Amino acid sequence: MLEAFLISTGLVALAEIGDKTMLLAIMLAAAWRRPLPILLGILVATLANHAFAALAGSVLARFMDGDWVRWGVGLAFLGFAVWAVIPDRFDETPDVTEKTFAGVFWTTAAAFFVIEMGDKTQVATAMLAAQFQSLPLVVAGSTLGMMLVNAPAVLLGEAAARRLPLTWIRLAAAASFAITGVWVLVAG
Repeated sequence: MLEAFLISTGLVALAEIGDKTMLLAIMLAAAWRRPLPILLGILVATLANHAFAALAGSVLARFMDGDWVRWGVGLAFLGFAVWAVIPDRFDETPDVTEKTFAGVFWTTAAAFFVIEMGDKTQVATAMLAAQFQSLPLVVAGSTLGMMLVNAPAVLLGEAAARRLPLTWIRLAAAASFAITGVWVLVAG
């Protein structure tokens, strides 16, 4: 039984390194500088998303194949690159409602839940649940794996925001998104 937990933790942590959700964690932390609600939002979104993935199992994984997914993901990353260089409203004129604990938490949770749909860690969670047939252990392990990677990313993003202008961070994220989008489109 412990095998399902440990393998899920390790595989998801490895798959998450450098993933788009890790980039999102860094961007949110740099923009809002509120690590606690961001981390809690990531935790809740990951639990919900990976529970869904584990329940869906191999059925969900079957729908994630094909060129249409590659093109959709690649173009989405290119769109994220453009979006990352456009200053958000809270960059120019801070809005108190967007920076409240609840506002940051719910925005993070919603963004992570959506961006994790169809992601390799979600598919891995579905496959692990199908293999081990231990939903609670796989979901707990995959969630721990996500948090082991994204918690340092949030703390790094917040620390970077204190030392670097948000414009530089936004440009670095845009470049990362663009490179990832081109790579997905070209390499498949």
